[in-house]
Amino acid sequence: MSTTSDAGATGPMPPVGVIGGVGPLATAYFLQRVVQLTDAARDQEHVDLVVLNHATIPDRTDFVLGRSTDDPGPVLARDAARLEAFGVRFLVMPCNTAHYFTQQVLDAVTVPFVSIVDVTVAAARARVPDLTRVGLLATAGTVASRVYDHAFAAHGIDVVAPDEADQERVNAVIYEQVKAGRPADPDALRQVAARLVDRGAGVVVLGCTELSVAAVDHGLLDEPPFLDSMDELVRATITRAGHRVR
Repeated sequence: MSTTSDAGATGPMPPVGVIGGVGPLATAYFLQRVVQLTDAARDQEHVDLVVLNHATIPDRTDFVLGRSTDDPGPVLARDAARLEAFGVRFLVMPCNTAHYFTQQVLDAVTVPFVSIVDVTVAAARARVPDLTRVGLLATAGTVASRVYDHAFAAHGIDVVAPDEADQERVNAVIYEQVKAGRPADPDALRQVAARLVDRGAGVVVLGCTELSVAAVDHGLLDEPPFLDSMDELVRATITRAGHRVR
C-alpha cells in the first residue's frame, strides 16, 4: 500500500487533523507516539499531520460537572471546522473528556472523525473476547459523562470507576502532577487499578491522555491489566492514514 498517495490519485495524501491542546502535554506525547510507532525508515514515510494546539479551550471537566458555564463544545467544533478547511483527511482528538462534545464536532464537519473511545472499546474487546467488566481511570468529567459506559454497554460490558477516595488519587495524578508539569506517581495508578481488578475488571482503561503520559514515562503499557486509550488512538491514526504500525 502506498503511504504517499491515494490509489488512482496523484500527489500527497491529505494530512490528518489533530484537535489538540486538550491538554498540551498530552497532545505532544500523542505526536511523539505517532512518530515512534510508525513503521518508517525515513522522514517521508511518516504520517502528515496538521495540529491545532488550542490550549486555551475552556476546561472540559469543569463544564461537564457544572462548575463552569464556559462551554468547550462550540470551541472544539470551530477548531474541527478550521482543520477541515485546511484540507485534512480525517480528524482525531487526543482527549477523552472532550469526547463528551463529539456530536458538536461531528455537526461541524463532513470529514471522518476517529473516536478515541470507540478504538479503545474495540481494543479491550479484542484483548479479552469474553470481557464483561472494565475499570476506568479518567478525569471526574469523563467518568460523569459516561461516554465509556455507553460505548461499552452497547457490547454488554459494565464499567466500574474508582470510589471517591481513589478518584481523588487519580485526579491528583492528572491535575497536580502531569498537567502541572510535575513527576507522576505510577504506584498510585497501580494501586487504584488493582482495586478495580478486585471488583471484577478484566481490563483497566487509562481513559485520560494525561494518564497516558504517565503510562509512557513509567512503562505502564507493558503491565497488565492496563489498556491505554491514547496508545490505541495512535495506532488507529497510523493505520487509518495508510501507514503501518511498527
